[in-house]
Amino acid sequence: MFLEWSLLTIVSMIAIFLFVKMYYFKSVTFKEHKSNELMKLTLQEAEVLIRKYQIQLQRALGNIDILSEELNKLRSEMKTLKSRGSQHRFETEKLNNKIKELEGRIDALL
Repeated sequence: MFLEWSLLTIVSMIAIFLFVKMYYFKSVTFKEHKSNELMKLTLQEAEVLIRKYQIQLQRALGNIDILSEELNKLRSEMKTLKSRGSQHRFETEKLNNKIKELEGRIDALL
């Protein structure tokens, strides 16, 4: 009789121990699963943000390319205008010298 009670007690204790262990591992697995799901969501959000910033960067680089082209055009126009300005100054000096010569001739004739 003692042996039966002892065996029943040991089997009951083992069953309770395994039952508690099962629920413990079940809760740990559930927490891990929730943590993994949260990590997946975080990674998806990070991917979306990375794509968003990548698109913004591509747009900004495209705008920089456009602005660089415009800057180069304006520089070439400036060079052209500077050369025209110096040419006009040279022609103005020539005309002023001719005017002085003509004034001198007019004065000589008078």
